[in-house]
Amino acid sequence: MKKLLLHLDTDPVPSAFDQAVAYDSDVDNIIAYGNATRDNVTPHVHGMIFTRGGKKLKNSAIFIGGSNVAASELVGAAVKKAFFGPVRVSVMLDPNGSNTTAAAVARKVMNGYDITGKKVVIIGAGPVGQRSALYFLKEGAGEVVITSRSMARARVITDQMKEAYGVNVTPGESRSDESVAKLLKDAHVAIASGPAGVCILPKSAWTSSSTLEVVADVNAVPPLGVEGIEVMDNGTEKEGVSFYGAIALGNFKMKVHRGAISALFDSNDQFLDETTIYDIACKVDA
Repeated sequence: MKKLLLHLDTDPVPSAFDQAVAYDSDVDNIIAYGNATRDNVTPHVHGMIFTRGGKKLKNSAIFIGGSNVAASELVGAAVKKAFFGPVRVSVMLDPNGSNTTAAAVARKVMNGYDITGKKVVIIGAGPVGQRSALYFLKEGAGEVVITSRSMARARVITDQMKEAYGVNVTPGESRSDESVAKLLKDAHVAIASGPAGVCILPKSAWTSSSTLEVVADVNAVPPLGVEGIEVMDNGTEKEGVSFYGAIALGNFKMKVHRGAISALFDSNDQFLDETTIYDIACKVDA
């Protein structure tokens, strides 16, 4: 029986990137819909769960994507609601690639590196930064700081994470190079997860820290997020610090993405999201 993937995308046009990765994960056919909302996805879900029954259900799965993370999460909740007990299929939620990217960042950083008790500073409070924070805390980091240019915004985000996941994340302000250097003074790991084409971690900040051991950057668009890093750095040591560049992280992200898509067809009862995709990443050779 063919493996069918229902692709629900909150953007007007379903992502070609996500479909290409799915085909590379041995999906036989993709049924793609754009402009997915929580109000219009139920008929599509029913089309997947009522056409195949029993053990055959595992040959169908659903992927939810889109550039609007919040909207995609609402679609995910609506998909769950459309199921009938065991009459369901496995689902992967990866809006804007945020879950697989964050899992790749955390997994790469912790590949051969013990995060236990360490301080992690994540510069950039978007979805990738937030999810990375969850994974570092899960593995025993002593403190994780998430920064924004506005301390008020950073506090709002850390409060939301406390409410949603029950985790304690420290808010921080990264308004200036001096404030970033202050945050890194006693940090062990720094993650640059800011917008594309913006350097948010100058060399003066990371070289002034006597404790820093690992730096990672998700930005592949010049200027890079970390001054002095190269996109292909893959644990490259510079001045006593190990660096992971955006292309090295991206290559591993692709492995995680493909691994998660493949895993959907192992059973019909999985929901792969920001809380579970990291578990898939841990099974992939970094």
